[in-house]
Amino acid sequence: MYLTKEEERMLNGEYGKGVEKAMRILVTLGDIYNAEKMIPISSAQISGISYKSIGDAGTEFLEDFANSGVKVRVTATMNPAGMDLEDWKKMGIPEDFAKNQLRIINALTKMGVIPIPSCTPYFHGFYPRFNEHVAWAESSAVAFVNSVIGARTNREGGPSALAAAITGRTPYYGLHIKENRAPKVAFKVNTNLVGILDFSLLGYFIGLTAKKEIPFIYGVKEASAEELRSLGAGMASSGGIPMFHMDNITPESKDFEVPGEVIEVESKELEDVREKITTSEDVDLVALGCPHLTIKEIMNYYNFFKNHPPKHKVWLCTSRPVKEFFKNQGIVIELEKLNVLVVADTCMVVAPLEEMGIKSIGLDSTKAAHYSRNLSKLKVKLGKLEEII
Repeated sequence: MYLTKEEERMLNGEYGKGVEKAMRILVTLGDIYNAEKMIPISSAQISGISYKSIGDAGTEFLEDFANSGVKVRVTATMNPAGMDLEDWKKMGIPEDFAKNQLRIINALTKMGVIPIPSCTPYFHGFYPRFNEHVAWAESSAVAFVNSVIGARTNREGGPSALAAAITGRTPYYGLHIKENRAPKVAFKVNTNLVGILDFSLLGYFIGLTAKKEIPFIYGVKEASAEELRSLGAGMASSGGIPMFHMDNITPESKDFEVPGEVIEVESKELEDVREKITTSEDVDLVALGCPHLTIKEIMNYYNFFKNHPPKHKVWLCTSRPVKEFFKNQGIVIELEKLNVLVVADTCMVVAPLEEMGIKSIGLDSTKAAHYSRNLSKLKVKLGKLEEII
């Protein structure tokens, strides 16, 4: 793989041990995928920062990097942590967990990573341009960036995204190359999709069916940013799909020929997915916001809960800027009186629910359901808000 003089200096340790280690990670990755060179990136998004996910070994890995004195070279954001960094006691997070989680945040912040843990950084100011090269790790954000924005990123792991942030480079392979972004299988949607759950179910079905192939989707007349976010999250969870094309909606949908193989999608396929995932009718907690909720969504939930007070404890998971907006409006306190907690910096997937005594959970996200079942071993009730509340 060709390296510039500056990249060679990074690899040879002339910028310090931390930069050298980061470049070695990227060179190894480039060799694996036969990348011809490195390319500059404008931003990175780093996953794997919940203590639940990475434990002591991951924490020490990040602290070793931070203690080397290394700093990120580009704008770098972080994925959700395992708790609300300010209101973790309200969540019921164990103190030992909180202590270790803060070590992770401190290590990343020391390196210059922006301490706004969220899976949707594009909704609060970190929005790449069309065709811009980035190195993002969160699977739903990767799908949104590639598909909806039209920027270019591979599905990075936490260490490779951090290495890219430190060097300002990433290997040139995969979805950074135009021809690799072509769709391989088409899906014709023959049912009317209403709301984020329907888009989430469609995404999960496509992921199961297409596996890792990039899909082309037609038959959908319109879709909001929130619905496209949930679509990408669903297919990334069940099939590891890093991007999709949607006819007349996503920016590259006209750039490639539509694949000849077409899979028809009826309402039955979506309902089958929902029934397959659902394993419980009773829930200990209703958690909404996987991926993180927008201002518009929380306002809708607020108006709903004012007229329909929930019987269960509810979490609304979002980013810190969105929570601060509602805190300033007095709405966070009003929701808490209704037993609805606005939770920033985290979500139900990476919070230590098992340690908190949660055994079953109500969700409107196939991604949350997938990981709640497979990682946290929780029982799941998947449905629209009116059904799970």
